[in-house]
Amino acid sequence: MTRHFLLAGLAFGLSALGAAAQDRPVLTVYTYDSFVSDWGPGPQIEAAFEETCNCDLRFEAAGDGAALLSRILLEGEGSEADIVLGLDTNLTAQAAQSGLFAPHGHDDVALDLPIEWNDPIFLPYDWGWFAFVFDRNRVAQPPVSFEDLARSDLKIVIQDPRSSTPGLGLLLWVKAAYGERAGEIWQALADNIVTVTPGWSEAYGLFLEGEADMVLSYTTSPAYHLIAEGDDSKAAAPFEEGHYMQVEVAARLARTDQPELADAFLDFMLSDAFQSVIPETNWMYPARRPESGLPEGFSTLIQPARSLLPSPDEAAAIRDEALAEWQAALSR
Repeated sequence: MTRHFLLAGLAFGLSALGAAAQDRPVLTVYTYDSFVSDWGPGPQIEAAFEETCNCDLRFEAAGDGAALLSRILLEGEGSEADIVLGLDTNLTAQAAQSGLFAPHGHDDVALDLPIEWNDPIFLPYDWGWFAFVFDRNRVAQPPVSFEDLARSDLKIVIQDPRSSTPGLGLLLWVKAAYGERAGEIWQALADNIVTVTPGWSEAYGLFLEGEADMVLSYTTSPAYHLIAEGDDSKAAAPFEEGHYMQVEVAARLARTDQPELADAFLDFMLSDAFQSVIPETNWMYPARRPESGLPEGFSTLIQPARSLLPSPDEAAAIRDEALAEWQAALSR
């Protein structure tokens, strides 16, 4: 009899716990694949935020950054997302025109960015420069420009600008650096390109497997190998044209049914608890420097002498022409 009472009590307790869990509000954040990977920032951020919010934070991967915006635009007002995290300034003009996003209300926040920030809708959480990463054991003399790369026999892996924010960043990098000559540069680079992947993870994986000499990534990528693996063989090639900057952002959906919780997440995103996770999981520069500073390995990274970053409206204006030039060159 006692055993039956114990079992009944246990069942009631488990039922109560389940009901309590179901009563917690759910905050759904759409983001890109690598953010929610086991080695990405997602798991740590989810655990830390849930300690403060009494809620269920759910990250949902939606491909790479450009694919992420495509999904939001497709879902429109019916999207289940409360927050979108992982767009960048090359996409924010298009995203803002959709009318799907609400102002963040953090106009007076202090950010550690190399540029001024005054966007009322999109709030930065990290930033970095695009670069071609190589292995010093395989490439003795890395190229110093796109033209130098095109003259070489080096094989590269890049990402598709229609689905990937690094891919789009590369497209606009070439356009910003060469203007009307961008199509010519792409024609010269076509023979160097081994393949074009949907996103960053696939491309970087192929590079690590030895399928290419260089991969489009970030100036900060070598820090991962140095800090996490004790491997100093990876490096980013400094280009004379300068390097295209990426600022990654998050925004609240206007139709969210959890506006207070979404605002709390944006507050948390700029906190030390969130920002301190970014350098050694997303391997980017945090939008606000953590109290502990940057990991020691970041001091070894190249610092581009020139940063290229058109405004969101300028990026939107040149995107179609740049994409057409890229497609024409690679289809030959």
